[in-house]
Amino acid sequence: MIKTLLLTTFIFFLTFPCFSQEKGNVQSPVDSLKTDMRKNGVVFDGKLEKRRVNPLAPSKAAFYSAVLPGLGQIYNRRYWKLPIVYAALGTGVYVYIYNDDLYNRFRDAFKRRRAGFTDDEFYDLNNSGIVPGSPDFSDEALQDAQERYQRDRDLALLISIALYALNIIDANVDAHLRQFNVDENLSLDVRPYLEYHPINSDPNYGLSLTLKF
Repeated sequence: MIKTLLLTTFIFFLTFPCFSQEKGNVQSPVDSLKTDMRKNGVVFDGKLEKRRVNPLAPSKAAFYSAVLPGLGQIYNRRYWKLPIVYAALGTGVYVYIYNDDLYNRFRDAFKRRRAGFTDDEFYDLNNSGIVPGSPDFSDEALQDAQERYQRDRDLALLISIALYALNIIDANVDAHLRQFNVDENLSLDVRPYLEYHPINSDPNYGLSLTLKF
């Protein structure tokens, strides 16, 4: 079970950069971008409305995801992330509960065994009859099992907390990136060039840098 949780965590962290780099709807300010707008078959020049940047949006998204995982993604309109968030957190919670249940069972059996009882569930697993002094699970096996499941339970808890924190970070970063100016008119053009001197024909090498807003 713990391997399944680790695999889920790896996939979640692997896809996290993809979450944050998606463009989405741009909310950066636009002064007067001219566009052809067609209405009733008539083409005319219009102006896009100016969109203001909301500086509190990242904080709100992070707060919503902290209150309820996935709520920040809904606030950012990234609905496709909800199955990933709940699958990751659900796996972590399931693995924690699974290991915690086994830990408690082996711990209770070990405590009763040490107290001198022979009625625990691991004493006669094959129903061959309770024979004092010859249990199916020895005291050492019970102790090793409870320590192993306790370790896996604690690891599942740490991974679940990390996934919960990653859910908050993803909502915050995504809200930040949605307000960046990613207009197609914003570009950077880098080109090398070769020129010859008009007198001695010596070659001149250079690099041109053009930044377009």
